[in-house]
Amino acid sequence: MRSNLPPVIFLMGPTASGKTDVAMAVYEQLPVDIISVDSALVYRGMDIGTAKPSAEELQKVPHQLIDICDPAEPYSAADFCEDAEQAIAQSIAAGRIPLLVGGTMMYFKALLEGLADMPESDPAVRAAILQEAEQQGWPALHAQLQLIDPEYAAQVHPNHSQRISRALEVYRCSAKTMSAWRAQQDPQRGLAHRFQVLQLALLPNDRADLHQRIEQRFQQMLAKGLVEEVQGLRNRGDLHLNLPSMRAVGYRQVWHYLDGHDNYQTMGDKGLAATRQLAKRQLTWLQAWPALRPFMVQKNMDQRTHQKIVELILNFLPTNSL
Repeated sequence: MRSNLPPVIFLMGPTASGKTDVAMAVYEQLPVDIISVDSALVYRGMDIGTAKPSAEELQKVPHQLIDICDPAEPYSAADFCEDAEQAIAQSIAAGRIPLLVGGTMMYFKALLEGLADMPESDPAVRAAILQEAEQQGWPALHAQLQLIDPEYAAQVHPNHSQRISRALEVYRCSAKTMSAWRAQQDPQRGLAHRFQVLQLALLPNDRADLHQRIEQRFQQMLAKGLVEEVQGLRNRGDLHLNLPSMRAVGYRQVWHYLDGHDNYQTMGDKGLAATRQLAKRQLTWLQAWPALRPFMVQKNMDQRTHQKIVELILNFLPTNSL
């Protein structure tokens, strides 16, 4: 590795792959600071449906960029990059190693490659797009995106509401496509040119096992009170399904259930399907990820598995970083 550059570690993977457990095991053995890379964990009061570490776990093993904003506030990839850069700088200044952990691949990519200075979000334009989506469906808006920006549309699933919405918003505000803005990115602003980045990914050895883990975890969320958590958020009166926070997997499906659109069984089936789709998108990102060091996850990770990951990190780190 380039020993003159400080080390940063990425620990990526699909939902329910065991990233949090691995990160905590690494924290116990190495001088790392855990920085969350999750677009839902940033929100306060969204604990059960995000599988947020418990208060006891966070006290024992602190995570940065968790519970940093209210669910009524939008939080973008640009916001994340700014917050993560600050957390990384503080960690390195303290003589420690930043360990970025999560499954929001867009955040990882933005941080690694740098972001162009895109137009700020326009609430009126975004509201108009969301209204169109309610009337026509996201695949219809994806078709709009294909007409104006086929290159970017080819990278976006027809139901990926957040990415479609943002791309259309950028175009309507600036008359420039997302692809055009991305072409202006300055690679020197990304982490890849300023740090030595170890990019690890926990990948399922068996896709069926991952689906089973997803189902078990979603059922546990329901048993712990996910419906009651969403009900409490609805009762605030200032939250709605057009907000990024409430479009998070699980929350959106429970909200529809509480609105009377689905029965309990249908809500559970839709929530489970949405979580599996999320995992599939995350794996698609990782399959095309350059410089990735995959770590195949067996059905049951144990202490030996954690130790192998710690040893892999140790082999990467320069001796003067320990």
